Amino acid sequence: MDTTPFLFSDLGLSAELLKSLEHAGYLHPTPIQKASIPISMAGHDVIGCAQTGTGKTLAFSIPLIERFKTGKGTRAVILCPTREIALQTDQTLEKVGHPLKVHSTVVIGGKRLRSQSDALRKHPAIVVATPGRLVDHMERGTIRMNHIEVLVMDEADHMLDLGFLPQIRHILRALPTERQTMMFSATFPREIEQLARQYLKDPQRIDAAPPGTPKEGIEHAIYILEPPQKRQAILTLLQDEKESTLVFTRTKIDAEWLSRLLATKGHSVHVLHADRTQGERQQTLEKFRSGEYQIVVATDLLARGIDVKGIAHVVNFDIPHNPEDYIHRAGRTARLNAKGKTSTVASWTESHFIDAIEKQLGFPIPRKELPGIAAFQETPSSKAPQFGKVGRRGPRVRMR
Repeated sequence: MDTTPFLFSDLGLSAELLKSLEHAGYLHPTPIQKASIPISMAGHDVIGCAQTGTGKTLAFSIPLIERFKTGKGTRAVILCPTREIALQTDQTLEKVGHPLKVHSTVVIGGKRLRSQSDALRKHPAIVVATPGRLVDHMERGTIRMNHIEVLVMDEADHMLDLGFLPQIRHILRALPTERQTMMFSATFPREIEQLARQYLKDPQRIDAAPPGTPKEGIEHAIYILEPPQKRQAILTLLQDEKESTLVFTRTKIDAEWLSRLLATKGHSVHVLHADRTQGERQQTLEKFRSGEYQIVVATDLLARGIDVKGIAHVVNFDIPHNPEDYIHRAGRTARLNAKGKTSTVASWTESHFIDAIEKQLGFPIPRKELPGIAAFQETPSSKAPQFGKVGRRGPRVRMR
């Protein structure tokens, strides 16, 4: 990720925290970290807009660790939209906070409630949770919210898209009126504005990059075909692929089907979606990181929770219906200033989604052809009619 020429020592942090950051390999803050950390440490409410992969986790973790290196009890809650993001957040907190005896625990679905309750009774300084599971613990009385000093909502736009708004409102109403609230999001939809007006006090808005800005270092390509050609197209596209590849489908059924299809062609492939247990999901990601799996087929639910260095190729077997989802999918590659490529297999009937994505990107996606598969020839009259609002998503569900 891009960093600034400034040092963390320029941000007014304590010597103990600077030593822990240096030991963890952090010397220069990213733009969102440099902009938000001083404001957060001053106690202001914050709305931070920045792309996934720009260091948002450390941006809100550092002020919490600095604040909680003295004192006892559970004093902060961090809400995350997926289990994977919650686990990654906890790893970052422990990496920097452990030397200062600032500890955290994770409260997510897929894990036993009893073991989480036992961890909460130890009163960790910070609880990292998915909204649904946090509400479960609130209702069971295993966590009390009346002493929470800071609430952080990470990937707030994604949480709202997954239908967490009722749980988030329930959590917010249970918190003390006098608290600090920080919201970090890649986009700023209407629901976030409503939350900000109702529950934040004079929040400071920080835009580290325009919402939905595409990441540099990614080579984009699209293959426009007749609908029946998609199956052969994905096989041809990945036939000689040797690098780490992440393929996105729209549904769990398609992810399972495509994973089996690629496996029959000799690919080292596995599948990742919400019906897999947390243990299975973590094992898949670890084997993907180690190179045991060369290809992982995933659904959009996990798009932002996949933090694997070295993904060289992102493939959209199903084109995203929302331009921001395209940005987030593509952002899984070209991490840490590396290069990467994003390929999309689309039918001509999806031309209005292509138009919306190109408008978001700010440039046309290069059209390419696959050997032995005739590309659809686009003309102004071939544009498919748009029967619904571009960017409209499917039904919202409560995930834990």
